Amino acid sequence: MKLIKFFTVLFFLLISLTNCAQGRFDKVTIETIKLTKNTYMLVGAGGNIGVSIGEDGVLVIDTQFAPLTPKILEAIKELSDKPIKTVMNTHHHGDHTGGNENLGNLGATIMAHDNVKKRLKEKSPEVALPVITFSDKLSVQVNGEDLLVFHIDNAHTDGDALLYFTESNVLHTGDTFFNRRYPYIDLNSGGSVDGYINAVKAGLMLIDDNTKIIPGHGNLANKSDYETFLKMLETVKATILAEIKKGKTEDEVASNDTITKEYDDMDYGCCFVSSEKMRRTFYRSLKRK
Repeated sequence: MKLIKFFTVLFFLLISLTNCAQGRFDKVTIETIKLTKNTYMLVGAGGNIGVSIGEDGVLVIDTQFAPLTPKILEAIKELSDKPIKTVMNTHHHGDHTGGNENLGNLGATIMAHDNVKKRLKEKSPEVALPVITFSDKLSVQVNGEDLLVFHIDNAHTDGDALLYFTESNVLHTGDTFFNRRYPYIDLNSGGSVDGYINAVKAGLMLIDDNTKIIPGHGNLANKSDYETFLKMLETVKATILAEIKKGKTEDEVASNDTITKEYDDMDYGCCFVSSEKMRRTFYRSLKRK
């Protein structure tokens, strides 16, 4: 009887957790931002989505969380009645790949860097995995233009990609750019401060003053926003390197809010990554050098 009671409680606990997970997305709305005649940015919960529409069908960059797929599909239906043919993942994190399984089941072809597939295989069903992968770069002809895809080594993770629409002049950075926010650098997944900074520099080489930039998180951006973000990264890096050379410990750097005060005052620590977490991550990455 005790065993039956245990499994009964466990069953209802799992149901409750599932409902809570679903419930956190109930009030999320999908905002559609038109960039050009055939490219869009979708904002919901999780990583920002890029969309290309046209005669070839719909291409989607990143898929947010699985429970949001119906809302995302409704938003895309307002733009095009063609099927979603292709999904591109900027990296492996769940807020960018959670809807892969749903879109894979609808027949979409999923593409990503080799390391994205390796990491997703650890936790995802076959239908959610990329079926086309690349190690360095990729060129995709879609809806009348070239989509250039570049791998960036050890930036946010070990599988990051920048995606640039050549005719639309639209860049999707994935999580190698958090607009006016401190970034999350996943050291446990191959990310690094130096790689992250190099990713931003690589992105800046692709664009001009008229480029529309879809960041992984934050508002639609332009070149000036991107340059401001790079300056923040380089400033914090230089300051923390100086602290390391002085022999400061990780906890001393993490607790020293003067290091990031300029950007704290601009509310860069508003969201997922606090200024303390930012300083600790930079210390750990730079200390490894």
